[in-house]
Amino acid sequence: MGTRPSTTQPAPVVSNPRPPAPRLPRPPSPRERRRSPGGGQGRIVEKPEMAGAADSARSSSHRRLAEVQRRVARVHRRADPEEQLRFYEGWAPEYEEDVAVLQYQAPQLAAACLASIFQGPLQEALVLDVACGTGLVAQELQVKGFRHLHGLDGSQAMLEHARCKGLYQDLKRCLLGQEALPAAEGCYDAVLIVGALSEGQVPTSVVPELLRVTKAGGYVCLTTRSNLSNLEYKAKLHQVLDQLEEQGLWRKVTEQDVEKWERATSEQESAQGLDYISGVVYLYQKNPVPVL
Repeated sequence: MGTRPSTTQPAPVVSNPRPPAPRLPRPPSPRERRRSPGGGQGRIVEKPEMAGAADSARSSSHRRLAEVQRRVARVHRRADPEEQLRFYEGWAPEYEEDVAVLQYQAPQLAAACLASIFQGPLQEALVLDVACGTGLVAQELQVKGFRHLHGLDGSQAMLEHARCKGLYQDLKRCLLGQEALPAAEGCYDAVLIVGALSEGQVPTSVVPELLRVTKAGGYVCLTTRSNLSNLEYKAKLHQVLDQLEEQGLWRKVTEQDVEKWERATSEQESAQGLDYISGVVYLYQKNPVPVL
């Protein structure tokens, strides 16, 4: 068989090929780079308008913190109960935003403490959240596995915000320290009061009521602040806690000291240059039978 002639045409000869297109420079990054005026190593320099925006944001953040610190400092001053109640009614819409600025972590700490010690299925326990506010403690209890929650607070506005979260099966208004808790004796597996036991807020006289509504063998979780302006109140609280233990009504399970409880708010702390205050979480178990 003969060879078939090729049909491939020879490539045309280009006498003057076109030079490649010049490579375009890479677009600059959002932050402009240039060498330092002294001719040393290169450094990143922000545009004047970017630096100005950053300074403005920092200034706004400082003003916000200062504003929240002044507001929260009012809570811990001795005041007429009616005046305090009006303050909380007006504070409710901004409460959660403000405590976030203060890096307030008592709800998480209390819920974690209770969950770590509680004996029995968490999802079956009936828990009372005293001074529940807008429901921050309930949120943390839900995360830990608690599902049956009741709440009490003196502020109707706070209760409405808590109700909107849908975490509580029952919410009631109660003027803490001024009236008995609206619950039968020994009906809750656990009772918490978080962030309310301090100067200018709920009096220590509420503590025996917390114990009364707790089941035998149930738990009571309390928190308070350990800063200078609250030391007198904390000493009174310890007297009540110790007396109930001496009477054999409950036993201390744990006491957790926390160095960075929240951002400092009082004038005393500011004068000392303190950024944070400390606090403490207590957990007690109600004795089944008074110890003689």
